[in-house]
Amino acid sequence: MPTPSTHFLLDPPTYPADRYAPLADRIKRLLVTASDVVFVQAEAILALEAAASSMARPGIVAINIVTSPYGVYFGAWLRRGGATVHDVISQPGQPVAMELVRGQADALDQIDIVAVVHGEAANGALNPLTDIASLARSRGALCVVDAVASIGGHALGMDSLGIDIVVIGAQKALGGPPGLSAVAISKRAWDHIAGIPALAPSCLSLANIKATWLDRGRGALRGTPAALEFWALEAAIDRVEAEGIENLITRHGLAATASRAGLRAMGIEPWIADDRAASALVTSAPVPPGMNVDDLIAHAARLGVALGRGVGDIENQLVRLNHTGVNATFNSVLAAVLAYGSAIRSLGAQADLGAAAKAVTSVYSAITC
Repeated sequence: MPTPSTHFLLDPPTYPADRYAPLADRIKRLLVTASDVVFVQAEAILALEAAASSMARPGIVAINIVTSPYGVYFGAWLRRGGATVHDVISQPGQPVAMELVRGQADALDQIDIVAVVHGEAANGALNPLTDIASLARSRGALCVVDAVASIGGHALGMDSLGIDIVVIGAQKALGGPPGLSAVAISKRAWDHIAGIPALAPSCLSLANIKATWLDRGRGALRGTPAALEFWALEAAIDRVEAEGIENLITRHGLAATASRAGLRAMGIEPWIADDRAASALVTSAPVPPGMNVDDLIAHAARLGVALGRGVGDIENQLVRLNHTGVNATFNSVLAAVLAYGSAIRSLGAQADLGAAAKAVTSVYSAITC
């Protein structure tokens, strides 16, 4: 099969400077916030590092919730800046237990930052964001949320929850490009950042981005912005707004419900047993005892379905059924559930594929009745 020409991607039209501010405002509406939104011209891992680097200094005390390697990274960046970090670590591949967070908070006289990943694409966990944000507010701490995966897959009202910093990427539930990210920053967070010596000039300095864009009237961005990424982000938000953010969230929730129903019908309990603690981005299924995760993934691939292995210390213990963005549909969900079932059955486990297909179909059929 000939490779299609991609030369048309080489010379995209310049993204006009007067479109940056409206694009940021559209992101604000998705986050339901009046806070400032700034762009970080890189994949969201850099935006997360910028948030940590811009907030950390000696004397700052942080509770850092770790439910995947991304929490580990964030704690390391805070420590690099001189902050004292208390990690609250979940069971492998599971959401954090709120009693652990409260216990850590009760043991501290001072808390300046509480950091958490909202929905984990790494393992399918959903952390109790409402309770975590409430705890942060009650202690006068800034709440910092990694919503890179969850934006568009779960409701996230930044202002109503009292969150101070939200980092997002477009490549997950929003179905957009991976090379551009954004950070929403409350006034409280800006006041905190203003008290820290800025890393300027630096791509890791939110204060520097504020000085070179927000404070100059939100016109042209510094550097050489990637026009292709901005056009793609705008197109992704066009599509989200056409569908409606509430409908997009509902579509992800339906995909998760159907995936979990399909697994249970075939005789497999999802990796995260509590439906309320499971992300709508991916559904994690266990690798049955005695099986090799690579064999399971390879079998599914031969059926045309890409199952993902877990990320971090559970990489050999689970596989992820992807229903993020454009994959949050009946066809994708059914294919992933049946490919997983076929794989484990071929490797010696019991799996009722007919019951699984019926369960997935029933969940989707119920919305048309």
